[in-house]
Amino acid sequence: MARFADKLVVMTGAGSGIGRAITRQVHGEGAHVVAVDVVPDGVQALAGELDGGRLLPMTLDVRDGSAVDAAIDSVIDRLGGVDVLFNNAGVSDQFTAAADTSDELWDSVVGVNLIGPFRLSRRVLPSMLSRGGGAIVNTGSVASVVGGAGGAAYTVSKHGILGLTRSLAIDYGHQGVRVNAVLPGAIRTGLTSSADAVIEGADDAIAATPAGRWAEPEEVAKIAVFLASDDASFIYGSAYTVDGGWSLP
Repeated sequence: MARFADKLVVMTGAGSGIGRAITRQVHGEGAHVVAVDVVPDGVQALAGELDGGRLLPMTLDVRDGSAVDAAIDSVIDRLGGVDVLFNNAGVSDQFTAAADTSDELWDSVVGVNLIGPFRLSRRVLPSMLSRGGGAIVNTGSVASVVGGAGGAAYTVSKHGILGLTRSLAIDYGHQGVRVNAVLPGAIRTGLTSSADAVIEGADDAIAATPAGRWAEPEEVAKIAVFLASDDASFIYGSAYTVDGGWSLP
């Protein structure tokens, strides 16, 4: 089923983890994908694995506002417009408490996890509106709805993603742009593996959730791709928790 045939998708954090899984799925369903990552190796490898005619690798630091504007303008000029944006790029703060959070760490985490998605959304919206609509899917976290799933900067940034999702959905839903979020929990990616290394007993905590296990990136990708597709045509401003029940208590 080619739900994304001839759709132009911009995917951030495409080089690894959840972003890589989403990229592979939407590409497999017919999309033309601009695969964005701050580290070029992963997206270059994807370009080698997938149909290069429908996947354009792009190196971009989403914290750089002028670079974001230039990149999206280039995509629109070259490819005609944007139909779907996945704001997926994210970084961890290694569960750093507020008193130990430096300005540099705060700026980096909030810049990637929240300000970057805002700037990217702001830049693609005119293109989506001119095309009659589109879809934005933001990657939040279980830390979007509970405390203790990240440090101060990470938790604030992911709570902010939920607010951004709802604000955009209200402002642009009537004009055909659907905005939703997916909130992963314990997913086996490079990001969570690095965090796991600094949390004693992390595996025991995950084992205590209803699912009792870590998830694979593809399990989140299926929900994110659904939210971006026409199958989710009546879903606006929602946040789908994919956390194995972590947030239930």
